[in-house]
Amino acid sequence: MKTLKHLTIAAATMLSLGATAQVTDYRQIQTPPLRTFTVAQPKRIVLANGLVIFLQEDHELPLIRGSAQIHGGGRDVPASKAGLIGVLQSSWRTGGTQSKTGDELDDFLEARAARIETGADVDSMSVSMNVLKGDFDAVFPLFVDLMKNPAFRQEKIDLAKTQARSGISRRNDDPLTITPREAAKLGYGADSPYARQSEYATIASITRDDLVAFHNRFVHPNNTIIGFVGDFDSAAMEKKLRDAFGSWKKGEQAVKPAATGTPAKPGYYLITKDDVTQSNIGVVSPGGPMRNDPDYYAIVVMNEILSGGFSGRLMNNIRSKAGLAYGVGGGLGAGWDHPTLFNVAMGTKSGTTIEAVNLLRQEVSDLRTKPFTDQELKQAKDTILNGYVFTMDSKAKILNQRMLLDFYGYPADYWQKYQKGIESVSAADVARAANKWIHPDQLAVLVIGNPKDFDKPLASLGSVTPIDITIPEPGDKPKNAAPTVTTTPSAPATNSADAIALLKKTQQFVGGKAALDSVKSMRQVADVTMKTPQGDMQMEMETTTRYPDAQRRVMKTPMGDITMVVTPAAAFQAGPMGARDLPASQRDTTLKGLKMDLLTVLRNVDQPGYTFESSGTEKVGDINAQVITVNGPDGGMVKWDVDPATGRILRSTRSGASGTEVTEYGDWKPFGALTLPTSFTIMVNGEKNASGSMKSAEVNPAIDAAAFEKPKQ
Repeated sequence: MKTLKHLTIAAATMLSLGATAQVTDYRQIQTPPLRTFTVAQPKRIVLANGLVIFLQEDHELPLIRGSAQIHGGGRDVPASKAGLIGVLQSSWRTGGTQSKTGDELDDFLEARAARIETGADVDSMSVSMNVLKGDFDAVFPLFVDLMKNPAFRQEKIDLAKTQARSGISRRNDDPLTITPREAAKLGYGADSPYARQSEYATIASITRDDLVAFHNRFVHPNNTIIGFVGDFDSAAMEKKLRDAFGSWKKGEQAVKPAATGTPAKPGYYLITKDDVTQSNIGVVSPGGPMRNDPDYYAIVVMNEILSGGFSGRLMNNIRSKAGLAYGVGGGLGAGWDHPTLFNVAMGTKSGTTIEAVNLLRQEVSDLRTKPFTDQELKQAKDTILNGYVFTMDSKAKILNQRMLLDFYGYPADYWQKYQKGIESVSAADVARAANKWIHPDQLAVLVIGNPKDFDKPLASLGSVTPIDITIPEPGDKPKNAAPTVTTTPSAPATNSADAIALLKKTQQFVGGKAALDSVKSMRQVADVTMKTPQGDMQMEMETTTRYPDAQRRVMKTPMGDITMVVTPAAAFQAGPMGARDLPASQRDTTLKGLKMDLLTVLRNVDQPGYTFESSGTEKVGDINAQVITVNGPDGGMVKWDVDPATGRILRSTRSGASGTEVTEYGDWKPFGALTLPTSFTIMVNGEKNASGSMKSAEVNPAIDAAAFEKPKQ
């Protein structure tokens, strides 16, 4: 028996070696075709009020997961309230219900290792839950209550708005986020709800009433699909859902808004970013198909041939052969219920920008002119189909796919037809779809980078339209982001006589007009305490201002000295870890802030570019202060609360990147010919952010010009 066993093993080994020896190239390996397969579909139930329910049993683990998908999203928000859907998404969950605050929900759910979350997108909102089977009856009522009766507590709305403002302030820091955002504006049109972006002004305009009205408009049973998957009995679960939602009254039926937006004209568009060494390139054109278009399967295959990883044309030709990019990809989008874009993006070093643009455009043109080979077709289809099986390898995925189809009105057997649809695509089908949907002459080419370092001027390729991505400050009129349209600034506010008269008194309080006009520079040293995530941090801060447009600030922190310098020509930060350029957006914000500096404003009371309006009165301590609204150049705005008896400025208020900033000034003392505040407290959104006291102030100090130059590495 041992001999027979050894012979059997040896024979099997020889067969294995023989089979391997027959293959000398990986392309000779033959794989069997993908078998057709079916999956267990969830049970679909429709209540009398229009609510659609899907139930999918899965007894592998004692878990139950549920979600509600609700029609209505960002595209249903008016342009003046852009950002509302993000504020709603956050404050819906954190604001809790009428019976439980968000913090109480957190404690209750954490004790049971359960989750309830809310979400929102361009066309939908969602409420989801994840819970152990044994805790379902305790958590499910909270899921229902949050969906139907959110409280939208004001403090959580304020927090969400602060987070939104913080996001706006940082949106130009990373070119990788700028590229898709600005490409979408070119492809859809800046006025399209699919490309719209929030601004400080639109976030500021959002109120609790707006959120409640939006929720009440869309969150109804006839706009909602609910699905549950997990360890439950379908009949028992159906009863619980009927009991919870059966009496929920119908509401207004959601209607998809009409398509709007004016895409940019074909051509070249430049966003100058002088603090980068790499160019980011986006190529975009409008007019993609829907997923129910007959060409959809051919387009899926075409996209795989174009951008299917390292085997795709883009990576193979632009990265592997030309060495012009680390990553490049994209393709023709296909939307569920609205047309999308053709969009391809890449990054390359500044010195190969024009070469990369030319090669990228050539690859797009080749989709229409370069034949698709049998090898490309086979590899693309194999990759798609081998990945397709993993879209339905769990019952949770099956449920999600089925809910998605129902949400957008697609037939229930859509995914069952997908495999055969891909298998049936021919090279001729791909070529026909490419010629129909790909239009190289209609491309808008976006380049983000430093044109001084390009291998050739971008204008050598054609007419170039610059795009200004400067973030409008609070109080600014939001720009029309369409790059080909020039927006006429609104007329400035007019001066009011009583405001001018009071500020003349303020000039005298500070030291007089002559003393103010004599100030060319100022060096101030203060002890400052700042609030940080790790706690309060104390530091000495030395600020040197060279009017009108240069500032150097040295912060002596426990981690070492940090120096920040901003001038029109340079903006950088230097510290123990070396020096780095500051984002252009931060430079522009600082320069704009210098124009609203206290001394600068007081020197310009009689000058064009600044206007002063009386805006009522406010109580500051025991003083009934006069409120003066100052409007400055580039849309800058600040409000001063001024003591009408003395002209002393008691408080200033402005909108900043993190929210409403209120600075309260303490004692004023003479420093040479000027009288300046010696103590201050800064509140942001009602919370103390920083405080400090002035140690010294020197007018027109000797300044070394090298202090404003970036240190050599």
